[in-house]
Amino acid sequence: MKGNEISANKLTTNGEEWIKKLIQTLTIKEYGAGTIKSYGNEMTLLFKYFNHKKVEKITQEDIEQYILYIKSVHKVGRAKCRSVAQACSFFFQKVMKINYIVPSNLYPKKQFLLPNIMSEMEVAKLFESGLSLKEYCVVGLLYGCGMRISEVCNLRLKDIESADGRIKVSQGKGAKDRYTLLPHHLLDKLRSFYVSAGRPKEYLFTSDQTNRAYCVRSMQVVVNGAMAKAGFAERSYTAHTLRHSFATHMLNSGANIHVIKTLLGHAKLETTMIYLHLQKHTQLGIISPLDQLLASQNDTTKDNPERSTDART
Repeated sequence: MKGNEISANKLTTNGEEWIKKLIQTLTIKEYGAGTIKSYGNEMTLLFKYFNHKKVEKITQEDIEQYILYIKSVHKVGRAKCRSVAQACSFFFQKVMKINYIVPSNLYPKKQFLLPNIMSEMEVAKLFESGLSLKEYCVVGLLYGCGMRISEVCNLRLKDIESADGRIKVSQGKGAKDRYTLLPHHLLDKLRSFYVSAGRPKEYLFTSDQTNRAYCVRSMQVVVNGAMAKAGFAERSYTAHTLRHSFATHMLNSGANIHVIKTLLGHAKLETTMIYLHLQKHTQLGIISPLDQLLASQNDTTKDNPERSTDART
């Protein structure tokens, strides 16, 4: 919401003090840098909107009015409203110690949609489509390790533990470290890319322009290029599609869902459970009652050929 009248408003000294307390509380509770920045920005805009009153005087009705305002005037969506609501709930409950919850009707529940995944044949085609060494390594880390695109961007050389066949994902989502798989088929490619990239000192994927880790946008360009080579440009496959495919294909091969939860770095099992919806029914031993009925009839017919003849007449 930069450049609008809210951003143009001045943050009062009172507001600045409360923002400092918010940042301090988030830091003490070990929230991730992204969450700290997001909550700080949301509450700063809120305090600017109500800069005619002290923060202590802002009521629950004021917050609801603010969310309705940004929805109607700035046409923000559910995700933005939810972000504001989460920031407000944390601030009032954890910083000001007021039992305040934003009504959920101000940010309607997101429609349940199954993740987009690739079939195993499509993934095989992707790897066989003449990818560059960089594209192969990026796609390999996303699909072979189940990493988020931001985690691939921030992959440090020291975190590739080849001897143990694993990758340490440092400060993943929620500022949590975890380990994931390192496919042995990918290791040689990673080594070759490291040499071809000029032996970077810290991050495997280092930008030539900034000499820093790749940004997410640049990494997505690499993924898009790989998808285009395989003929998938029109299928809306993204880096996260490869991560979804990693989880689903592991389930199909019999991996324990709790193990997959750990590899993906999910905080809650409920998040991982969505992949059960994508698991092949044959892997779950599920058979349609129609198939069961017809199969039993076929078995009966084989055992009693005369009955089959009678049925045709």
